[in-house]
Amino acid sequence: MAEKVSKEQIEREDGYLYYLGKDGYIWKSPMRSNTRGKKARVGSEKIQRAEGYLYFLDKKGYVSRTEMKRRTSKKSRK
Repeated sequence: MAEKVSKEQIEREDGYLYYLGKDGYIWKSPMRSNTRGKKARVGSEKIQRAEGYLYFLDKKGYVSRTEMKRRTSKKSRK
């Protein structure tokens, strides 16, 4: 289950991929189908990252996070 992290709602545009950058802000980057788009910072809220979580933009436009479930390799089990 995901937990909402931000208070700011972000309006999505078609043809863009949204992600949380290293600086803590949401960025939009054009997909291959969007040849005229440009990379830009979206929103003004800075988000602190925590170790072991995956951050994403949910359906309503808020930044949410969920705990990452990592599989271990056979080598590390020995």
